[in-house]
Amino acid sequence: MTGSVPAIRTICCIGAGYVGGPTMAVIADRCPGIQVTVVDLNAERIAAWNDPDLSRLPVYEPGLDAVVGRCRGRNLFFSTEVEAAIAAADMVFLSVNTPTKTKGLGAGQASDLRWVEASARSVAAHARGHTIVVEKSTLPVRTAATVQAILQAAQGDATATHDQATFSVLSNPEFLAEGTAIADLEQPDRVLIGGDDPQAIEALASVYAHWVPQERILRTNLWSSELSKLTANAFLAQRISSINSIAAFCESTGAEVGEVARAIGTDSRIGPKFLQAGPGFGGSCFQKDILNLVYLCGHYGLHEVAAYWQSVVDLNTWQQHRIARLVVNNLFGTVTGKRLAVLGFAFKADTNDTREAPAIRICRDLLEEGAELAIHDPKVAPEQISRDLGSAPSASGSGLTGEGSWQVAASVEEAVRGADAALILTEWQVFRELPWADLAAQMRQPAWVFDARAVVDPEVVRSAGLRLWRVGDGRIG
Repeated sequence: MTGSVPAIRTICCIGAGYVGGPTMAVIADRCPGIQVTVVDLNAERIAAWNDPDLSRLPVYEPGLDAVVGRCRGRNLFFSTEVEAAIAAADMVFLSVNTPTKTKGLGAGQASDLRWVEASARSVAAHARGHTIVVEKSTLPVRTAATVQAILQAAQGDATATHDQATFSVLSNPEFLAEGTAIADLEQPDRVLIGGDDPQAIEALASVYAHWVPQERILRTNLWSSELSKLTANAFLAQRISSINSIAAFCESTGAEVGEVARAIGTDSRIGPKFLQAGPGFGGSCFQKDILNLVYLCGHYGLHEVAAYWQSVVDLNTWQQHRIARLVVNNLFGTVTGKRLAVLGFAFKADTNDTREAPAIRICRDLLEEGAELAIHDPKVAPEQISRDLGSAPSASGSGLTGEGSWQVAASVEEAVRGADAALILTEWQVFRELPWADLAAQMRQPAWVFDARAVVDPEVVRSAGLRLWRVGDGRIG
């Protein structure tokens, strides 16, 4: 592409999920002169985005309903008409799912790129004129080469249904934290744009420049941009595994991980962020991106590097199994037939996302031990919990048969009624302010609180007559 920077009037985003929906909503909100259409083949999901009741949006993010409410129907549209939206677009974002492969070459580590390729082929088949294609999904390094090859083949196809179709490919990875995605989009630390077409880069930069200062819009080559996303998530996950390893050490030595984290966090070389001990990282990106990095390092013969990053994932898994074992061991070595209140199922507060949530592995371990779980989460639907646990809820317990069961509790009070223990697995604000004296009176004694998020006041819990394990705290009981 040569000449001046093209004006962007219409944007199409393929994929109406956790990244595509909020990102396009903020772009539409901040760029009223640009028409933004989010497309997805999932008609149910699109219907939810178009629901007049903004509380029913398929993605829960604080502030998202207000943003969508301001611009939906004005310059923000949600549709299943993929082909038409591509044909009308000056710029197409690829924001589709890229999960870890479950079978075949690279199973368990490599990203499944089937939807990226399918989206690229749709763009190749239906785009008109010059189209800037933007990778928004988290992708392996050099995926852009695949997208470029597909688009170039269409560009040179004389039998193509479109005339004079040309393409530029950019990488624009997202750096969103679920629960704060709208704030992250409206006030980003940086916007990263990678590419080899200067005019296309500046066209995308001009979109963000409506609200992002120029000094925060970084320009790199394609491969550096793709790798930056994987590296950012790997470094953040590494900090979580690191502080959780120290938390376990604190519990064995009588130290308190919060005090250790505060002490090292005042070092300007380290900083205080991501030093909160807990049940391990979850979400759609961290584990997937590290495993992708492991796979790529192995592919290039960097086996020691691959082993290093694999250890970050291994320690995360160990932490979740460790918490389940702690519950069993402290409840006289068995949880068979015992009611356990599970407070929180989302992978973090202020989201309804459960992908790779620590609660999944912990609950599965406890069900395997025969526990009867009463699960309460303010935002996660029972159907999602059922899918994650691989079993349907059961209203009645199975007693001492050894068969685990679970049910949904509508409130914290319902969850703890008759329970031997309460497990806090998500740091929802409401769990920081619970009336433990009142709750203790409803539990079977001796009762425990297992605080995997370090959100309760230890003195309040203990003064209520409850025993306490708090992650990273050497004072147990």
